[in-house]
Amino acid sequence: MLLFENLDLTPIRSILWKGLHGEGPGRPVEYSPECDLRALMLRQLEQIPYVKDLVKRLRRNRSMRMACGYGSRVPTEAHFSQMKARLGVEGFRAVEAWLRREALRLRESQPLSAVGLVQAACMDSTDFQAWSSRDPRDTSRGLGDPCARVGRTRKGFILGYQSLFLVDIEGFPLGHEEASANVNEKKLVEPLLDRLLGDDIEGARCRRQPV
Repeated sequence: MLLFENLDLTPIRSILWKGLHGEGPGRPVEYSPECDLRALMLRQLEQIPYVKDLVKRLRRNRSMRMACGYGSRVPTEAHFSQMKARLGVEGFRAVEAWLRREALRLRESQPLSAVGLVQAACMDSTDFQAWSSRDPRDTSRGLGDPCARVGRTRKGFILGYQSLFLVDIEGFPLGHEEASANVNEKKLVEPLLDRLLGDDIEGARCRRQPV
């Protein structure tokens, strides 16, 4: 896989290594967090539903392990859970913001991988079912998860959420927007583009070719 060949994660090393130490006394780091991030990115690109399935795929597929930077062994499901807890929501948001800036930086030499001059891109949404039953007082929302809503999906009605992803023609993930399942998918498109392109959004709209 050539996906990560031009992705240098050195600038966000301090974020990825939060709470870890590379040398000195203490338990050594068995798996590089840079490899773990690549694995999580592959999970989204390959539309692997659960982390446990990602772990199985990594164990069976040598090419995937090599793309992430792993050797013959791969982390467990618990390892990825610990990483998510260690970085937290703000940590992952910082990583995502850096990836967008990196894409903008590369737009001159690799325009298909850059947000600012994406020539072809794909948007698609994924549904997530909430771990909750419906509230008997209001069946349109969750009981244990009051933010979850009932919405119609391709497979029928679910109680949960949806996430709209934007990737470029090379499969590089550019960003995502999340909402409860009852929100119209079309309403997520403009906020996603606004968040990704920022001040360049008006220029990007002017550059779009007529269909």
